Amino acid sequence: MNPKKRLKDFYTQFISLKGHPREIAAGMAIGVFIGVTPTIPFHTLMIIVFSVLLRKNITAGILGSAIVSNPFTIPFFYTVEYHLGKLFVDGNQYQFTLNDYAVYNIINMGCNVACPLLIGGIILAPLFAIPAYFITHRAVLAVRKKYGH
Repeated sequence: MNPKKRLKDFYTQFISLKGHPREIAAGMAIGVFIGVTPTIPFHTLMIIVFSVLLRKNITAGILGSAIVSNPFTIPFFYTVEYHLGKLFVDGNQYQFTLNDYAVYNIINMGCNVACPLLIGGIILAPLFAIPAYFITHRAVLAVRKKYGH
Protein backbone atom coordinates (compact mmCIF):
# COMPACT_ATOMS: atom_id res chain seq x y z
CA MET A 1 0.00 0.00 0.00
CA ASN A 2 1.38 3.40 -0.90
CA PRO A 3 2.14 5.83 1.95
CA LYS A 4 -0.53 8.36 0.89
CA LYS A 5 -3.26 5.73 0.95
CA ARG A 6 -2.03 4.36 4.27
CA LEU A 7 -2.08 7.85 5.80
CA LYS A 8 -5.57 8.53 4.47
CA ASP A 9 -6.82 5.19 5.84
CA PHE A 10 -5.26 5.95 9.22
CA TYR A 11 -6.87 9.40 9.29
CA THR A 12 -10.29 7.96 8.41
CA GLN A 13 -10.00 5.37 11.18
CA PHE A 14 -8.67 7.95 13.62
CA ILE A 15 -11.52 10.47 13.19
CA SER A 16 -14.09 7.70 13.60
CA LEU A 17 -12.77 6.60 17.03
CA LYS A 18 -15.38 6.68 19.77
CA GLY A 19 -14.73 7.46 23.41
CA HIS A 20 -13.29 10.13 25.65
CA PRO A 21 -10.14 11.79 24.28
CA ARG A 22 -8.11 10.57 27.29
CA GLU A 23 -9.19 6.96 26.66
CA ILE A 24 -8.31 7.22 22.98
CA ALA A 25 -4.96 8.85 23.74
CA ALA A 26 -4.14 6.22 26.38
CA GLY A 27 -5.10 3.45 23.96
CA MET A 28 -2.78 4.96 21.37
CA ALA A 29 0.03 5.16 23.94
CA ILE A 30 -0.50 1.50 24.89
CA GLY A 31 -0.32 0.49 21.24
CA VAL A 32 2.78 2.56 20.58
CA PHE A 33 4.48 1.21 23.71
CA ILE A 34 3.77 -2.40 22.76
CA GLY A 35 4.53 -1.75 19.09
CA VAL A 36 8.04 -0.56 19.96
CA THR A 37 8.81 -3.63 22.06
CA PRO A 38 10.17 -6.82 20.45
CA THR A 39 7.04 -8.86 21.12
CA ILE A 40 5.83 -9.78 17.63
CA PRO A 41 3.49 -11.78 17.12
CA PHE A 42 1.81 -10.88 20.40
CA HIS A 43 1.23 -7.16 19.79
CA THR A 44 -2.50 -7.36 19.13
CA LEU A 45 -3.18 -9.76 21.99
CA MET A 46 -1.16 -7.63 24.42
CA ILE A 47 -2.90 -4.44 23.28
CA ILE A 48 -6.31 -6.01 23.78
CA VAL A 49 -5.42 -7.36 27.23
CA PHE A 50 -3.91 -4.10 28.50
CA SER A 51 -6.63 -1.94 26.92
CA VAL A 52 -9.40 -4.04 28.47
CA LEU A 53 -7.70 -4.17 31.88
CA LEU A 54 -7.08 -0.42 31.87
CA ARG A 55 -10.38 0.40 30.08
CA LYS A 56 -8.74 2.24 27.20
CA ASN A 57 -9.55 2.36 23.48
CA ILE A 58 -8.51 -0.92 21.82
CA THR A 59 -8.80 0.39 18.26
CA ALA A 60 -6.54 3.34 19.04
CA GLY A 61 -4.02 0.88 20.49
CA ILE A 62 -4.02 -1.24 17.37
CA LEU A 63 -3.64 1.88 15.21
CA GLY A 64 -0.74 3.06 17.37
CA SER A 65 1.04 -0.26 17.07
CA ALA A 66 0.54 -0.32 13.30
CA ILE A 67 2.11 3.12 12.99
CA VAL A 68 5.32 2.31 14.84
CA SER A 69 5.70 -1.40 14.15
CA ASN A 70 6.22 -1.95 10.46
CA PRO A 71 8.89 -3.44 8.18
CA PHE A 72 10.66 -0.07 7.94
CA THR A 73 10.89 0.67 11.67
CA ILE A 74 11.38 -2.78 13.21
CA PRO A 75 15.01 -3.25 12.13
CA PHE A 76 15.86 0.19 13.55
CA PHE A 77 14.02 -0.41 16.83
CA TYR A 78 15.44 -3.88 17.37
CA THR A 79 19.01 -2.79 16.67
CA VAL A 80 18.77 0.19 19.02
CA GLU A 81 16.96 -1.88 21.66
CA TYR A 82 19.59 -4.61 21.53
CA HIS A 83 22.49 -2.21 21.97
CA LEU A 84 20.65 -0.24 24.65
CA GLY A 85 19.83 -3.44 26.52
CA LYS A 86 23.46 -4.60 26.30
CA LEU A 87 24.34 -1.62 28.50
CA PHE A 88 22.31 -3.21 31.30
CA VAL A 89 22.94 -6.93 30.73
CA ASP A 90 26.29 -8.66 30.96
CA GLY A 91 27.12 -11.38 28.52
CA ASN A 92 29.00 -12.13 25.39
CA GLN A 93 28.50 -9.86 22.44
CA TYR A 94 26.71 -11.89 19.78
CA GLN A 95 26.24 -10.91 16.19
CA PHE A 96 22.69 -9.60 16.06
CA THR A 97 20.99 -10.27 12.75
CA LEU A 98 17.37 -11.18 12.24
CA ASN A 99 15.57 -12.51 9.24
CA ASP A 100 12.28 -12.94 11.05
CA TYR A 101 11.19 -10.56 13.81
CA ALA A 102 8.94 -12.98 15.70
CA VAL A 103 9.58 -13.23 19.42
CA TYR A 104 10.02 -17.01 19.33
CA ASN A 105 12.89 -16.62 16.83
CA ILE A 106 14.52 -14.07 19.12
CA ILE A 107 14.15 -16.41 22.09
CA ASN A 108 15.75 -19.20 20.04
CA MET A 109 18.86 -17.01 19.74
CA GLY A 110 19.23 -17.30 23.50
CA CYS A 111 19.15 -14.99 26.44
CA ASN A 112 22.30 -13.19 25.25
CA VAL A 113 20.15 -11.65 22.52
CA ALA A 114 16.58 -11.91 23.83
CA CYS A 115 17.23 -10.35 27.26
CA PRO A 116 19.05 -7.22 26.05
CA LEU A 117 16.50 -6.79 23.27
CA LEU A 118 13.55 -6.97 25.66
CA ILE A 119 15.17 -4.71 28.28
CA GLY A 120 16.12 -2.19 25.59
CA GLY A 121 12.56 -2.30 24.25
CA ILE A 122 11.06 -1.59 27.65
CA ILE A 123 13.47 1.33 28.11
CA LEU A 124 12.88 2.76 24.60
CA ALA A 125 9.09 2.32 24.44
CA PRO A 126 8.12 5.14 26.84
CA LEU A 127 10.13 7.60 24.75
CA PHE A 128 7.56 7.03 21.99
CA ALA A 129 4.44 6.21 24.03
CA ILE A 130 4.41 9.33 26.22
CA PRO A 131 4.55 11.81 23.32
CA ALA A 132 2.00 9.64 21.46
CA TYR A 133 -0.45 10.16 24.33
CA PHE A 134 -0.19 13.95 24.26
CA ILE A 135 -0.16 14.23 20.46
CA THR A 136 -3.19 11.96 20.17
CA HIS A 137 -5.10 13.79 22.91
CA ARG A 138 -4.56 17.14 21.18
CA ALA A 139 -5.40 15.64 17.78
CA VAL A 140 -8.67 14.12 19.02
CA LEU A 141 -9.70 17.42 20.59
CA ALA A 142 -8.80 19.33 17.40
CA VAL A 143 -10.61 16.90 15.10
CA ARG A 144 -13.71 16.88 17.26
CA LYS A 145 -13.74 20.68 17.44
CA LYS A 146 -13.35 20.88 13.66
CA TYR A 147 -16.18 18.42 12.99
CA GLY A 148 -18.38 19.53 15.89
CA HIS A 149 -18.31 16.31 17.89
